[in-house]
Amino acid sequence: MTEPLLRFDDLRITFKLRDRSVEAVKGLSFDIAPGQIVALVGESGSGKSVSAMSILRLLQEPPATYPSGRILWKGEDVLRMDARRLLALRGGEVGMIFQEPMTSLNPTWTCGAQVEEALELHTDLDAAGRRARVIDLFNQVGIPQPASRIDQYPHEMSGGMRQRVCISMALACKPQLLIADEPTTALDVTIQAQILDLIRRLQKDQGMAVLFITHDLGVVAELADRVVLMRNGEKVEDGPVSEIFAAPKHPYTKGLLACRPRLGVRRDRLPTVDDFMKAENPKA
Repeated sequence: MTEPLLRFDDLRITFKLRDRSVEAVKGLSFDIAPGQIVALVGESGSGKSVSAMSILRLLQEPPATYPSGRILWKGEDVLRMDARRLLALRGGEVGMIFQEPMTSLNPTWTCGAQVEEALELHTDLDAAGRRARVIDLFNQVGIPQPASRIDQYPHEMSGGMRQRVCISMALACKPQLLIADEPTTALDVTIQAQILDLIRRLQKDQGMAVLFITHDLGVVAELADRVVLMRNGEKVEDGPVSEIFAAPKHPYTKGLLACRPRLGVRRDRLPTVDDFMKAENPKA
């Protein structure tokens, strides 16, 4: 059996506030195999983005602490890595696309320079080689006229083009895992579809694994091999997408699937997730 590329092993994440502690992630466990697309699904506040950011230790410590559990990257515990090892991991072995392309880029640097920074940190390419690589990346992600766009600033690009710049930055060093934290949430529907098609194509071309964080079950059905559902910091269900959609077991999963609008069906009242949770636990 192939060893997982990434494994969450009973991970707990706590944020220490002035007078109390808040447990944001409660015993999370799941694996990602090489080349696999796993969707991490949940409502706002479920702990999915916090879990994803912990892979690269991007949470400020403190207030974030890890009371127990492990994050294993090819068998190596991320929580025990020193600063030098983390630098090699971030942007080198693991790339990340953030949720908001409007604020993910530095407005004072050209788009090309921001992608080049990752290449300068993780490769031996000279300045000319880095520039050529950025132009090639811009071409791969569908940015027109890449040789001229490389010198543009973020404000000179649309939201969709900025997200393509962020994707090229995440893929610059050919990572083995791409973390996509709701990369289409801030984009309109047409651009969302283009970005999803792009991620799917790049994943197939490069053979990388993808952790796709989303609250959109339509995206999950279209993109992912497996789905992990979270609620209130806990994993509630985990399995192949086809099985989860065909026969969900947890009431939360049943509620999420039932709440999807259906064409040609008119209802006096739309079901909510709470309907299913209360049916499972009437005293809740």
